[in-house]
Amino acid sequence: MGEVKFDHVYKYYKGEAAPSVDNFHLDVADGEFLVMVGPSGCGKSTTLRMLAGLEEVSKGDIYIDGKFSNYISPKNRDIAMVFQNYALYPNLSVYDNMALGLQLHKVPKSEIELRVNRAARMLEISHHLTKKPGQLSGGQKQRVALGRALVREPQAFLMDEPLSNLDAKLRTQTRMEISKLHSELRTTVLYVTHDQTEAMTMGTRIVVMKDGRIQQVATPQDLYDYPSNMFVAGFIGTPQMNFIPGSIFSDNDHFYFECRRFRMMLPEQYAPWLRESSSNLRSVVMGVRPEHVYCESWALEQYNYWRVSGQVDMREPMGSNTFLYTTVGRDSLICRTEAHTAVGAADAVELALRMDKAHFFDKESGASLIGRERDRR
Repeated sequence: MGEVKFDHVYKYYKGEAAPSVDNFHLDVADGEFLVMVGPSGCGKSTTLRMLAGLEEVSKGDIYIDGKFSNYISPKNRDIAMVFQNYALYPNLSVYDNMALGLQLHKVPKSEIELRVNRAARMLEISHHLTKKPGQLSGGQKQRVALGRALVREPQAFLMDEPLSNLDAKLRTQTRMEISKLHSELRTTVLYVTHDQTEAMTMGTRIVVMKDGRIQQVATPQDLYDYPSNMFVAGFIGTPQMNFIPGSIFSDNDHFYFECRRFRMMLPEQYAPWLRESSSNLRSVVMGVRPEHVYCESWALEQYNYWRVSGQVDMREPMGSNTFLYTTVGRDSLICRTEAHTAVGAADAVELALRMDKAHFFDKESGASLIGRERDRR
């Protein structure tokens, strides 16, 4: 069983005023693929290294399969780690690189051969077993590093940005291979990345971190649809969510969002949360994703009551669609539209904002004002 528990874990480094990992509390289920994502320096790799035993825990407890593990040496934790830099021995063959850990643990030679060959077949590197790492491409080296972890048959795999040295095509391919391996093996995986695409496509759950603290833990879709604060909303999604500061007020039992450029009535679905909100509704930030900002004629007609006027600053063709970077008064709005739109830079443009898909955040704390259960029709 590969259950992992972080019980209010902290990491302090000498000379730092704030902890690098701050009250990290999380249970990871057996067989789960958990991804930790966040900007550089947010504490995600340090958290993984504490689990591996490569960093000491300053405060709190770590349990692996129910066993208190703070003081267990890395080699006795029954976990396997895959690093960013592969860490292969250049003078050893692929076979020997994969077999070394088992040899050090005195595993019988016949069992080593069975495990190495089985892992090589799964990773499609059987024909490379006699080669040295210097004869391999970056993608092949990463497969060998995965194979070396795989043969251990550990309770959990720890992966620290394992794809960051690969080009875009290889990253996509290797990402699919890791996901396929997890589906077959059902072993617990804790995976660290700064790449939100990796996080969204691979994780069964995602932990978003900032400044050493957990911001939100959720499934990929819930994270995208229901961000708990402005940081998560802005970090997840490409291009990022549009943010417009303004205020919310009520009139005749209807709520309205007002900013420097426009005023719009909000759908009734928001009313229960806004009536109960303890936040200052005169100081909020509205968020709307680019795919919910339209410039097509059908949308302008359908959402005529949520229209604004702006100007296009830049056009970014992406092949399957085009992003328009626009200015509405002093606020910026990114609009995702069809690939062959005739709208170009410097053009005046009419936009429709899907207010029924909008998010609202407290400007001071950044916390979401709207509950997860809101109507999303």
